[in-house]
Amino acid sequence: IKQLGFLQATTGGISLSIDNLIVPEAKAEIVEKSKKDVEQVESLYKDGAITNGERYNKVIQIWARATENVASEMINELEVEDKEACANADAIGKPFNPVFMMLDSGARGSRQQIRQLGGMRGLMAKPSGEIMETPVLANFKDGLNAFEYFISTHGARKGLADTALKTADSGYLTRRLVDVAQEVVVNQDDCNTIGFIEMTDLKETGNIIELLEDRVFGRVVAEDVIDPVSGKLVVRKGELIDTENVGLIRESSVTRVAVRSVLTCQAKRGVCVKCYGMDLSTSKFVDQGSAVGIIAAQSIGEPGTQLTMRTFHIGGTASGLVEQNFNKSSFDGIVQFRDVNWVKVNSGVFVVLNRKAKLAIVSEDGRELELFDLEYASRLMVKNGQVVKVGQKVTEWDSHKIIMAEKTGKVCFADLIENVTYQEQYDETTKRSRKTILERRDEKRQPYLVVSSSGDEEARYYLPTGAMLYVEDGSKVSSGDVLAKLPREGKRTKDITGGLPRVAELFEARIPKDPAVISDVDGVVRFGGLHRGQRRISITTEEGEVFEYNVPRSKHLNIEDGDSVQAGDSLTSGVANAHDILKILGPDELQKYLVKEIQEVYTLQGVKINDKHIEMIVRQMLRKVAIVDAGDTSFIIGDRVDKVHLQFVNKLMVKEGKKVSVAKPILMGITKASLSTESFISAASFQETTRVLTEAAVLGEVDYLYGLKENVIIGKLIPAGTGIPSFRRKYLGDDISELEQQAREEEQMEIGLDKISLG
Repeated sequence: IKQLGFLQATTGGISLSIDNLIVPEAKAEIVEKSKKDVEQVESLYKDGAITNGERYNKVIQIWARATENVASEMINELEVEDKEACANADAIGKPFNPVFMMLDSGARGSRQQIRQLGGMRGLMAKPSGEIMETPVLANFKDGLNAFEYFISTHGARKGLADTALKTADSGYLTRRLVDVAQEVVVNQDDCNTIGFIEMTDLKETGNIIELLEDRVFGRVVAEDVIDPVSGKLVVRKGELIDTENVGLIRESSVTRVAVRSVLTCQAKRGVCVKCYGMDLSTSKFVDQGSAVGIIAAQSIGEPGTQLTMRTFHIGGTASGLVEQNFNKSSFDGIVQFRDVNWVKVNSGVFVVLNRKAKLAIVSEDGRELELFDLEYASRLMVKNGQVVKVGQKVTEWDSHKIIMAEKTGKVCFADLIENVTYQEQYDETTKRSRKTILERRDEKRQPYLVVSSSGDEEARYYLPTGAMLYVEDGSKVSSGDVLAKLPREGKRTKDITGGLPRVAELFEARIPKDPAVISDVDGVVRFGGLHRGQRRISITTEEGEVFEYNVPRSKHLNIEDGDSVQAGDSLTSGVANAHDILKILGPDELQKYLVKEIQEVYTLQGVKINDKHIEMIVRQMLRKVAIVDAGDTSFIIGDRVDKVHLQFVNKLMVKEGKKVSVAKPILMGITKASLSTESFISAASFQETTRVLTEAAVLGEVDYLYGLKENVIIGKLIPAGTGIPSFRRKYLGDDISELEQQAREEEQMEIGLDKISLG
């Protein structure tokens, strides 16, 4: 194979010439149109129809879209040239384009880099991370002028500085991951668990990021997969989903599959073959003795170093910013509204009034093809039951957050006092003034609008800091009219600099800087007064129980007075705190959340990591429980114990007829989890050596050398590969030390107890 490869590469010899870079013909037209769009936005700003923040966001969006379109045009032209070259493969006609060959084969270069060579460089980031409004319209083939070159140097320098700083961070992340997962080895064939996780298409804002068949590839099916339309069996329980089975799932109408996962594996130590599934390097079941923990840690850690360099590759161009303000159908199908409250506004458009509304596109046989979450105040472009075609716009929304009148009536201002709670901001360019809500120093005043009509109860709308009013005191409004707008924050480039710390934050289970307030229960929201500078929100359950929350006034609320919420819903803007999710929704939801959030960071950077690697680390983070009631055991309330150990002790208690202990799951960051492993040798070699060894000495701990690291330190054969006990017993006879003998006896005792409890 090597000979053949070298021979072909030598005779073929692709070289790169400047003529191979194609500047798309449509580029000039796209750029011209974008310039006109920008002028239009500027004139809207001058007329006072939009704010400066809105103008900036719109301009960035126009140029991001233009850059993307130029890139698509260029790739299309390259593809056409490639097809022509294919058609006359042997004739002395058109040769293959080497640039496209490199990109298409994945040998070198990304779509973004090729775009900069022949399309346009696009938007650039300032050193502060903000995006400059003026994009670089030139490409490297045409060459940059002095100004464009100067703008580009920002990004290039930032890239180099980042690389130097971030390599260290990424390396440390890998080290922590390896340390937390090193002891996980495949050590049995099947743990016979009944647990599973359910997989569906992975969606982000209605768009499918990853298809179901790609997600379940390499997993073992936990329940028979049955086609909901035809009722036929697609894949049998216990089968591995290989290439053939993926094809069957793709062709069927299946939308969800229950699969085995390491998250639910019941193996005593390590994991079992069935829960892990396919070894991705061999496309067969994983071998017993595989050090899957270390493979998982490396699979997550290694892209970290690549991602740090990602800015450096693209040279600071701002990418991934084309934010949509509409939803298009990706399928032919029928529109189905779910919980949609809408109102017809004066312009004849239908506007969504509630926050939990969803719009589905279903096939004729009733299978759900697509599901969109509808933004509050989004405009509906279709009716319920309407037939839509691929690419048809179904909804669109404003790039601002909107506060909207939900009934017809007269507007009254409450607590709106000039220069105290609001400020008239006169815009020189637009020659108009607009009321903007100020951050409030005075606790007693809380600005809000009241919309009332005769004999009807009034509706209140609280105004958060930064809201701009679109109505006057005493003016009449009808339902669906805009009362106020809240600007969304300016765009910044999502660099993995935002990514690596986010991944570390999730793996370390840190509490985010600005966490969202999460509802503990299902119920109805009621707004209370102010208390110590914070707004009171109460949620009343069906049983009449009331839960109260204090929310800082400057925080934007995701809910309105009278909305019904479910446990786990965010009441305010911000990032959810993982510990809250565990407390309210339980470990299963938390596992889903962590895997999804970590995947999101990597997917944004175009890095693919198999879910099972992330699940492996999450499993290690959730392996301990905290004792709530010690029962007759020797535990103390608040002790942190391994789940496996707790089950073992509780089985003993049941056997002796004593009271078992009760525990609640806890989430530990990877550093903490590494330091609290069973092995003190492993923990001591990681961090805080003195503390770990002192505690181990005081408690008289014994290290049974179950993991890999401690065996390496002692200098013994590691319990992975051919070093696993079952392999050694089978092929090498019983040549074992006293300590191992003791560990084995304990294990036998556990197995005996298992049989008793199962029998």
